[in-house]
Amino acid sequence: MSLPLLPTSLVGSYAQPEWLIDRAKLAGRFPPRVRAKELWRIPPEHIAEAQDDATVVAIRLQEEAGLDILTDGEIRRESYSNHFATALEGVDVDNPGTALDRSGHPNPVPRIVGPITRPRPVEVADLRFLRAHTDRTIKMTVPGPFTMSQQAQNDHYPDAEAAAMDYAAAVNAEVKDLFAAGADIVQLDEPYMQARPDAARAYGLKALNAALDGVTGTTAVHICFGYAAIIHERPEGYSFLPELAGCSTDQISIETAQSGLDLGVLSDLTDKTIILGVLDLSTPEVESVETVAARARRAFDRIPPAQLVLAPDCGMKYLPRDSAFGKMRALAGAARLLRDEVG
Repeated sequence: MSLPLLPTSLVGSYAQPEWLIDRAKLAGRFPPRVRAKELWRIPPEHIAEAQDDATVVAIRLQEEAGLDILTDGEIRRESYSNHFATALEGVDVDNPGTALDRSGHPNPVPRIVGPITRPRPVEVADLRFLRAHTDRTIKMTVPGPFTMSQQAQNDHYPDAEAAAMDYAAAVNAEVKDLFAAGADIVQLDEPYMQARPDAARAYGLKALNAALDGVTGTTAVHICFGYAAIIHERPEGYSFLPELAGCSTDQISIETAQSGLDLGVLSDLTDKTIILGVLDLSTPEVESVETVAARARRAFDRIPPAQLVLAPDCGMKYLPRDSAFGKMRALAGAARLLRDEVG
C-alpha cells in the first residue's frame, strides 16, 4: 500500500440508493440480524446486477470525493453483520430466535442449532469486484466473532464463549481468504464489545485474537457506540477500548466526532494505528473542512499523524446520499489541509 500522510477511508458502509433499497423501511427498524429481503426494491432476478451497478457508483463517489482507502460501501448488505452471519452453517435463519439489541429492544436473530462453520467464502466475490473497479487501496469489513455471538440465540453451545470461538474460526478463514484474493486491509466490526464490556473482557478479546490468528495482512477492528440514526445518546467515553491494546490487530477504529470523546484514552493504544472518526453522523449537515480538521488535531498530542487514518464515526448507511458525499469531500479536504500543516 502506498498511502499519503493522514489517509482517509470509510468505516465500511456508504448510503445505498433509494432505487435499490427502501431507505424508509431500513431506517424505521433495528438493523437486520436475519435476512431482510423485503427491503430490496429490485426483483430477485435482477438484484445481483442492480447491486453491482450501485456498488460501482459507491466506488466512483469515494474516488471523486478524494478518499484514499476504498470499501465497496457494503451496498449488497442489509446490515453490516447479517450478510456474513446468515451465510454460516449451524444457524437457523428461517426460524429465528430473539436477542436484545444494544438499545435493549428484542430483535429477531439467527438461532444457533448446530456447530458454527463457514462452508464457503462469503465476501471474496465482493472483494474481487471492488479490486476490479479501483486501483486504490481497498478494505473489506467482516462482522467480528464476539458481536455475532451476541446477535444470536444460542440453542446449541454450552455457553456464549463456545459459540464465539466457533464464530472466530469462521471469521479467521474468511479473513485469510480475503487477503489471498487481494484485500489490502480487512476490518472486523465489534461494536458489541462496547455495548457489553463485561462479556467482552471475559472472552471477547480471546475470540477476537483467535479470529486474527495466523493472519499476515493489515487488520483493523471497529468499535463504536452504534448507528447515530438509531442510538442517539453517546457516553463520554468507551467502556471497552484500552483492552484492545492486547489484541493483535494493527488498526483500531473509534468514533470521536459526535461524542466529543476524551482522547486521553489513546495514550493506551500508542502502538496501534488509529482510524479516527471525525465526521458526525447524527446530522445530515455537512461539516466544514476546518471543523473536520479541528477534530483530527485533537488527537495529535496523543497519536502522531503518521499513525492516524481519518474516517467517519461509523458507517454512513443511514445518511442522505448528498450528505454522505458532502461529508466525504469535507473529510478529504481536511486531510489535505492537515498534510500541508504537518507535512
